[in-house]
Amino acid sequence: MKPVAFAYAKARTVDHAIELLSGHDGEARVLAGGQSLMATLNMRLSSPSLLVDINGIAGLDQINCEAGRVEIGALVRAAAAEGSAVIGQSVPLVAAALPYVAHPAIRNRGTIGGSVALADPAAELPACLLALRAEIAIAGPGGRRRVPADEFFRGLFETALGPRDVLTGIDFPAAGPGARFGFAELARRHGDYALVGLAAAAQREGEGLTNLRLAFFGVGSTPWRARRAEALLEGALIDPERLDAAVSALNQDLDPSDDLHASAALRRHLAAVILRRVVRQLTGEEPQ
Repeated sequence: MKPVAFAYAKARTVDHAIELLSGHDGEARVLAGGQSLMATLNMRLSSPSLLVDINGIAGLDQINCEAGRVEIGALVRAAAAEGSAVIGQSVPLVAAALPYVAHPAIRNRGTIGGSVALADPAAELPACLLALRAEIAIAGPGGRRRVPADEFFRGLFETALGPRDVLTGIDFPAAGPGARFGFAELARRHGDYALVGLAAAAQREGEGLTNLRLAFFGVGSTPWRARRAEALLEGALIDPERLDAAVSALNQDLDPSDDLHASAALRRHLAAVILRRVVRQLTGEEPQ
């Protein structure tokens, strides 16, 4: 199939992009990497009246690290982020997740901001944002704001972005001493969306973990924190009994549904397998 007819405009600045979006009553879409958008256009799942191309806006393709924070611009390509020494050192969870994002050809063009804005519930990066307490930088008609990841993902492909907003970057706390992370996913083939995945972050304190965040993906309409399991694993040394209790708590934390790829029962089983694997990464029993 081919897309329905649409107009095209290349934004010169962020303010110009907002102006273009504001003139089409919510019927315009932002074009960044286009790796998901082009497919939905061709299948006529999306039919905007205007595409606003932001690829020419200066500064949105930068990775900056200062004052204990790392900001990844919206137009940073996934491949560039994957090869970034700054991200590898200061945001290692994202570095661990990026090789699982689609395939090299997609990562060469797809953007970090585009993946976050799409908010596919089976995608890796939204879960990483949730695990790391990232903030999403947004520019809109009312000015600029930052939205915590906990408040950004609101439903299936639904975010805090308004129809006239532009996502300009993602801000992460840089990993400090004692920071631990874990990442794992299970997919039918490497590069496919995950049947179940888990991005986790914590702080090592003695023999235990604090500030633990377990962000599952592929199990609901948004990336989802397993808060009961977090509470059971927080604190002292994680022994087999506590880990078993946390795995059992996933039955209350997660509510996956059946689809053509996997049943809810299979997803629950895979979530338990992945939680055990990621906890071993967090505690140092397996490499991060």
